[in-house]
Amino acid sequence: MKNDNVIQVKNLTKKFGDFTAVDSISFEVKKGEIFGFLGANGAGKTTAMKMLIGISKPTSGSAQIADFDVYTHTEDIKKNIGYMSQKFALYDDLTVRENSTFFGGIYGLSRAQIKEKTMQLIEELNLQAVANELVGSLPLGWKQKIAFSVALLHNPKIIFLDEPTGGVDPITRRQFWEMIYKTANNGTTIFVTTHYMDEAEYCDRVSIMVNGKIEALDTPKKLKEQFKATDMNEVFLKLARG
Repeated sequence: MKNDNVIQVKNLTKKFGDFTAVDSISFEVKKGEIFGFLGANGAGKTTAMKMLIGISKPTSGSAQIADFDVYTHTEDIKKNIGYMSQKFALYDDLTVRENSTFFGGIYGLSRAQIKEKTMQLIEELNLQAVANELVGSLPLGWKQKIAFSVALLHNPKIIFLDEPTGGVDPITRRQFWEMIYKTANNGTTIFVTTHYMDEAEYCDRVSIMVNGKIEALDTPKKLKEQFKATDMNEVFLKLARG
């Protein structure tokens, strides 16, 4: 792919009747990049992400995800990405081991691969003592780390994270971001939405959506210079207030 872009989006638009939720957005994301997709609630982030992961059809515009078209190759997109949603990522009434086995099956891994990947996940997260516990009984921070690891079971080219650290404590958030860095260093592209502006500082580049449009897109350093701001929170507030 030219320029090593694994996500290419041009004039992507989603309308619901007369309401335009995503208004002609364009951007590219490179392999191994941590790309922050920011915006207040209702700015259009989740609607845009749903189009990119192949579960919502755009009204107009174009997008290629891992070389697959969002209109015609949605199943191929789903096989080549990982997705972690804030609201649902694991089954609470299955154990850690059972969740890994179940999702491994959905991702089309062989029994041998599932067994190997599950053992690897349990070892890497030091979950030996709770591998056979129901996920519902575990602390939220543990669940988030397990959900992230499960979304990586099939070695996807891109992982989409929707508000992955919502509601977890600062120490767990930092550990989670260490996992993100490690994954990006292995060549996986990370596309992350967050409303924590300090997390925006950890991204290679950041786009900020306001009312369905991308109003700013650059490295955190350059955005702070552009808006004469001391941190990303100040950048965000200046944009949100127009």
